[in-house]
Amino acid sequence: MGKLLLLLLSGAKLGPLLKTGGTMLVSVVLYAFVFGWRYAVGFVALLFVHEMGHYLAARQRGLAVGAPTFIPFIGAWVELKDLPHDAETEAYVGLGGPLVGTVGALVCYFVARNEGITWLLAVAYSGFFLNLFNLIPLSPFDGGRITAVLSPRIWLLGVPVLGALFYYNPSPMLILIAVLAAPQVMKAIRYRSDSPEAATYYAVPTRTKWEYGFYYLALLGFLAVMTHDVHEMLGAARATGGT
Repeated sequence: MGKLLLLLLSGAKLGPLLKTGGTMLVSVVLYAFVFGWRYAVGFVALLFVHEMGHYLAARQRGLAVGAPTFIPFIGAWVELKDLPHDAETEAYVGLGGPLVGTVGALVCYFVARNEGITWLLAVAYSGFFLNLFNLIPLSPFDGGRITAVLSPRIWLLGVPVLGALFYYNPSPMLILIAVLAAPQVMKAIRYRSDSPEAATYYAVPTRTKWEYGFYYLALLGFLAVMTHDVHEMLGAARATGGT
């Protein structure tokens, strides 16, 4: 009986690890059928790096957080078991993912350029693009969580961005995101600077707002440049028959 209890307890401790590893493996297998196994492994690895950025940022702020979970062709997330206490903490956790994810994409980029590996350059491009996409200033994107430290009204700027993306590339995923974002858009419309919420959760020093605004714009600009440039490199590599 004692051995069975120990086995169950060890299984409970391994549960999060098995969930992360299992969903990662399923994602790799399904992506491999479409894009090939090398790209699949690299892409899922970059998703993991991105989510670990959120995980580490949350742990630094003392928040309980679950291990990453992956859903193929949708993405991945970490479950915050403790909600942020204020907008600055939420912005810090939100920034962790794109920041660490960008570092991961940069590593792939430099290795791909030095070794002439086209498929790894494609992985780097996906990393840059997905982190850029995540910076759309609209919750539940990371960009929405970061810009909320300035004002939830900034989320209204994300609406035309999402609409433009759907116009140029209609996708069920974008429809799902729009549905998830709808309550946040209403919250932004109803937000008042003299509300109790503004005086508590969103009460952030002006200097802190400027700092996060700078981090956000700098990362946004860098990712936009890298996404464009790597896309051009991939086009040139394909034209010359690179692999």
